Amino acid sequence: MSLSKLLGFDLCPRLRDLSLRKLFLPKPFSIPEELERVTDRRVSLRAIDRGWDGLLRLAASIRTGRVSAALALQRFGSAARGDPVHRAADHLGRLLRSIYLCDYLAVEDFRREIHTLLDRGESVHQLQRAVYSGKVATERGRRQDEMQTISGSHALLTNIVLAWNTGKMHETVERLRRSGVRIEDDWLRRMGPAHFGHINFRGTMRFGIERFTESLIDDNAGSARQLRLV
Repeated sequence: MSLSKLLGFDLCPRLRDLSLRKLFLPKPFSIPEELERVTDRRVSLRAIDRGWDGLLRLAASIRTGRVSAALALQRFGSAARGDPVHRAADHLGRLLRSIYLCDYLAVEDFRREIHTLLDRGESVHQLQRAVYSGKVATERGRRQDEMQTISGSHALLTNIVLAWNTGKMHETVERLRRSGVRIEDDWLRRMGPAHFGHINFRGTMRFGIERFTESLIDDNAGSARQLRLV
C-alpha cells in the first residue's frame, strides 16, 4: 500500500478475516474508548521519517523504470526487516491500511464498488479457465516464443468471448431502449461481459486464414532468415 500510494494510486484489496483486523495508530493519538479493543498502537512516525528519503528514491526508481516493482518488493520484502526503507514502508502501510479499513467498513457505496470490481476480475479468470483448463504439454512452452504464443492465444480467445458478449449486450440494450424499455446506465455498470454458459468451447473453430496464406508464408520465411542470420 505504501508503494502504490507513492506511485499515485490506491491499493484496494478484499481483506480477509475482518474480525481480526486492527486499526494501527501512533501512540500519541487519542481515540474513543469504544475503539480501544480494535486499535493497535504500533506505528512509529520516527521510523517513517528515518526511511522516508530512501522510500521516495525507491518509488522514483520504479516510476522511471530503473527497477521493476516485483524486484523492489523482493528486495524490500520480509527478508529486509530492520532496513530503514522496509520499516518506513511497513509503518506507513499500517496507517494506509487503517484508513482503507475505515472507508471499507463505514462507506457502503465504496465497499460495494470494491466488491464489484474484484468480482469482475475473478469472472475473467473463470472465463480463462473455461477457455482452457488443461495442462501445457511438457514439450511445449519451454522457449520464450512458445510461451508467448501460448499466452497470446489464450488471451486472444478470452478477448474474443468478451468482445462477442459485449457486442450482443449492446445490441440487446439498444433494441430494448428503442422499444421504450427504460435501461439505467447504473444497471449496465453492474453487468460484465465474462459470462460463458452459452458458449461451446469444445466445438470446432475455423479461421479463414487462406486469404492471408501468401502473407503468412512471407512473414515466416523472413523470420526464418532472421534466425539463420542470428
